[in-house]
Amino acid sequence: MVMVIFNMIIGVIWFRLTAAAEGLVGVSRKATKKSLIKELEVGYKKVKVNMLQFADNTLFFCDASIKSMYNLKVLLNYFEIAFGLKVNFSKSRIGGVGIDQNVILRFASILNCEMTKTPFKYMGMPKEKRVLGRCS
Repeated sequence: MVMVIFNMIIGVIWFRLTAAAEGLVGVSRKATKKSLIKELEVGYKKVKVNMLQFADNTLFFCDASIKSMYNLKVLLNYFEIAFGLKVNFSKSRIGGVGIDQNVILRFASILNCEMTKTPFKYMGMPKEKRVLGRCS
């Protein structure tokens, strides 16, 4: 599993951010339906997850493949064009659970962001491998 944390540069009113967030969800759903980005199945009920959003932060969860990274980059570029918002790649991070660090480093170069290692904190809450590792 690969997890990418993106920060959006926001200089707009809340309504525009909400519309953009809904648009990103829609584009993300279409990308998973077309198998451009593979979503994760979490828990015994196999709940499908590919992203979580909170305010100006978006977490993407996907398989650790070059295809997914390039498609995610394209998806985010289209998002920037469509909504006039910018993804702050310099503040964004990518990390993986059970993935070789050299692979994560390559993904970070594709997405032009930094690499993070587990455990890490997101919005003040620690995220550890033993908890995140339950995803299949």
